[in-house]
Amino acid sequence: MEKQLSLLSRFNIYQKERFPIIGHGIMILAFTFSAVSYSRICRGYDGFISLTDFMIGVFASFTLFLLVRIFDEFKDQEEDAKYRSYLPVPRGLITLAELKKIGWIVAILQVAVIGFFQTKMLLLYVIVLAYLLLMAAKFFAPVWLKKKQILYITSHMMIIPLIDLYSSGLDWLLVSDGGLHLGVVWFMAVSFTNGLVLEFGRKIRILEKEEEGVITYSKLYGTRRAAIIWSLLLTVTMILAGGASLFAGYAVWSLLIFFVFYVVCMIPAISFISNPTAISSKRIEYASALWTALMYLSLGAIPMLNKILS
Repeated sequence: MEKQLSLLSRFNIYQKERFPIIGHGIMILAFTFSAVSYSRICRGYDGFISLTDFMIGVFASFTLFLLVRIFDEFKDQEEDAKYRSYLPVPRGLITLAELKKIGWIVAILQVAVIGFFQTKMLLLYVIVLAYLLLMAAKFFAPVWLKKKQILYITSHMMIIPLIDLYSSGLDWLLVSDGGLHLGVVWFMAVSFTNGLVLEFGRKIRILEKEEEGVITYSKLYGTRRAAIIWSLLLTVTMILAGGASLFAGYAVWSLLIFFVFYVVCMIPAISFISNPTAISSKRIEYASALWTALMYLSLGAIPMLNKILS
């Protein structure tokens, strides 16, 4: 029945399952706003960039993450076809050929919009896209890399700080002078470890919920040990976020805010380690998303809004 629908209708179903536009859109909006805000605060600039430049930046970041999702469909096609027949591509909702066409349309729109309105940003865009293409090619060592799961995931996670670099460039490259501020490197480091928090958080399961052919960190490291690793990643991210806040000149009490967020988000992990259940594993995933939202808002968005409104 799904296959008889128009491509637009089928893509609508696809995005709900694999890349929820509203949910991801809100997160990427906050992500972009925080990256630009943090860069401006570090550089000592008052106010924000123009709304037009910001919205074009949000469009670029959002569509870059969409391309990551589409590229992943190609990267994982063999495993998905063999073990996850319920997903949109294996079950025939949408074909890889159709996703390829959508990807090309998205890339052409990106180049057209960025090239016309924000020509200076093309170099950063090319850097992100080049890395994305390397990811798609599995860095020309697919068999070797697949055997090195941690190296595999960390190499792919680098795309997040690179998109961070692009987003912050809306300030330091597009509308300001003086070049990249060292503070942005702090922000990129936080984004990198936070990406690992999200990645581990969504792949910790109890034994009964494990799927054949699906790589999870609970399967790789053991149920409780995976939660401990997640907790360590959250701790490292909290420390880096604290360092980034101090580097930006925020008050010392900002560290207390991060610590409170940290304690709240650690509760599901502690519960899971003491008593692994399907519910507590899902709460770790929710805690990862909550931490991400609170961390980005606290590092860039809220301080900038405070400056604008005060």
